[in-house]
Amino acid sequence: MDAITVRPIIGSRDRNEFIRFLWTIYDKDPNWVPPLWMDRKKVMDKNKNPFYQHADAEFFLAECNGSVVGRIAAIVNHNHNKEHKDKVGFFGFFECINDQTAANALFDSAKEYLRGRGMNAMRGPVSPSVNDEYGLLVEGFGKPAVILMPYNPPYYLDLIEGYGLRKAKDLLSYILNQDKVYSEKLERVNNLVKERHSLTIRSLDMKHFDKEVQKLKVVYNQAWTENWGAVPMTEAEINALAADLKPIVVPDLLIFAEKDGRTIGFGLSLPDINIALKYNKKGRMIPGLMHMMLRKKEINLCRIIVLGVLPEYQYTGAAGVLFYETAVRAKGLGYYYGDAGWILEDNEKMIRAAKTLNGDPYKRYRLYEMPI
Repeated sequence: MDAITVRPIIGSRDRNEFIRFLWTIYDKDPNWVPPLWMDRKKVMDKNKNPFYQHADAEFFLAECNGSVVGRIAAIVNHNHNKEHKDKVGFFGFFECINDQTAANALFDSAKEYLRGRGMNAMRGPVSPSVNDEYGLLVEGFGKPAVILMPYNPPYYLDLIEGYGLRKAKDLLSYILNQDKVYSEKLERVNNLVKERHSLTIRSLDMKHFDKEVQKLKVVYNQAWTENWGAVPMTEAEINALAADLKPIVVPDLLIFAEKDGRTIGFGLSLPDINIALKYNKKGRMIPGLMHMMLRKKEINLCRIIVLGVLPEYQYTGAAGVLFYETAVRAKGLGYYYGDAGWILEDNEKMIRAAKTLNGDPYKRYRLYEMPI
């Protein structure tokens, strides 16, 4: 291959090239779901995405003979480094042709950016935060991409490891199906736990959506404080996420666990709209909305995106109740499958909860890291 040049993107034309390159890599892949252009622009927009209020980022394009051959972003999340008292920088949005030279040039550019800002390690893929697409798919190829989860070709493992990046942590996704979830014993245990700890489970009240979001904020930034890599979301980030998800949220799939009138946990699941959006080949908004409306009945899977309980109430078994109650509601809504993920590979409590519902691990994602 001729010489590779890597440069930061400048202006809307470069941004569009950065997004358009996805189609170069995936256009013939039947399991890839084209993203909505509007969403891709928003996640990169340093003025509209509140993540960049506490983070710095540079987006790079790699070119050869006038053609784009790869892309990457280098990210410094100041809130992460404050929370974990380290100097870890991140790479994300990585896409590349199957060429180690091109990949090396991209990683070199990200590394130099991070090193120039005082970072001593590079971790990823993170695009751009733990609350967005997180990790690299390393097991479970040949299965469709699920809503808000990463998807990539198998050869990315070789490119990333070929550069010298090594495993930092794996994330697991479990697949549940309605034929295996239920049993009389599990129903009895679920009811016993609720009765013993005076737990009540209720669905989201859309009429008071803003007040409900306030309750989520309290739980979210406390329930995951001990998780590896977790970073509390800012007020602005949670508000932005709530606004983005409101059009697709299903009230019976966003459930609250309450004890003595206090919200102590919640579970958020979303219908896998990727099942409809895979037909939206160009990623345009209006056709995408039409596919979601016309193909709604084809969506037979929901993804359990977030499920957690305040630390002082984790002894109650409320997490298991939330898991089971989500499955019950999903069945009533016609979702045959559930994707429980991601779960940290060493989060024994959540893995045990997934296995209690006879979930099977079916996808694995990986975070890589190297000193810089």
